[in-house]
Amino acid sequence: MMLLNTDLHGHNIGKKMTCQEFIANLQGVDEGGDFSKDLLKALYNSIKNEKLEWAVDDEEKKKSPSEGTDEKANGTHPKTISRIGSTTNPFLDIPHDPNAAVYKSGFLARKIHADMDGKKTPRGKRGWKTFYAVLKGTVLYLQKDEYKPEKALSEEDLKNAVSVHHALASRATDYEKKPNVLKLKTADWRVLLFQAQSPEEMQGWINKINCVAAVFSAPPFPAAIGSQKKFSRPLLPATTTKLSQEEQLKSHESKLRQITTELAEHRSYPPDKKVKAKEVDEYKLKDHYLEFEKTRYEMYVRLLKEGGLELLSSSGGGGAAGLKKSHSSPSLNPDASPVTAKVKRNVSERKDHRPETPSIKQKVT
Repeated sequence: MMLLNTDLHGHNIGKKMTCQEFIANLQGVDEGGDFSKDLLKALYNSIKNEKLEWAVDDEEKKKSPSEGTDEKANGTHPKTISRIGSTTNPFLDIPHDPNAAVYKSGFLARKIHADMDGKKTPRGKRGWKTFYAVLKGTVLYLQKDEYKPEKALSEEDLKNAVSVHHALASRATDYEKKPNVLKLKTADWRVLLFQAQSPEEMQGWINKINCVAAVFSAPPFPAAIGSQKKFSRPLLPATTTKLSQEEQLKSHESKLRQITTELAEHRSYPPDKKVKAKEVDEYKLKDHYLEFEKTRYEMYVRLLKEGGLELLSSSGGGGAAGLKKSHSSPSLNPDASPVTAKVKRNVSERKDHRPETPSIKQKVT
């Protein structure tokens, strides 16, 4: 019903799903049987006539979408930031917890290589910029000035911030123009390059980012069921996982087994040479996605087996010396969900991506 709602009322969807297509998509999903056609027709017409609205609390309704960066009356501490930008999908809102732990900080130069869904960033927007980076909770804040806990986050800070949930950091082996460069691929398949001040610092950032992603990333939603037979990535929720560390490890291991099996099955049925080029591209896109997910979950499983949360709490792994944690940190069993802020996430992650597949792979420049 949620997917139908998006299909009928979303922007830039193209051809809308018909009632017959909606019924066809749900064949056999009622414990092996079919739902009543009259029921599905009624649901279709109801949603078509009046779209479903996302739930918003009373306080949220009183605020404008961009409100939330004002300071309290005393001018020393920021108000709780609710959301930045338009409120489209609450499942994808980025957690912004002012009291989250700081796991690492230091100067990094950033270069944006690919925008959302792996589309290469225009050349004029790919320049290097230096920031003071702070990995706080599951968000990497990129600030112009050195981090001060008591200082309110500006709109520019939030604009530059990057969520590391479901992300993977690695050494940028395909970039040779500068030393000590790491590559960060985010949940929405943006690709950013960061240059650290030393090989040790670079490895420290890689370890900390991957560890945060492994420990706190919530399990992904099931893959979408749509009217089009195109490959779509599943939604990756930005909220902090509610699982214990042991349960989180089991979840990652289960996902790794699933991805490994799916990749093997996918490669056992390569496309025929006579099929259309579009179908070949779809095959390569899915192959690239599964290969990346396999690598990501292998990293997560390894880090959790090595200690996970304990690795984050220690000063090892390239952590900044003397860096103190805040009073609280993202918890695997939080009592209350943190407020959320929109950080570089204005459209659904289910969009078809155009990653660096073998045939269209681009050397990082």
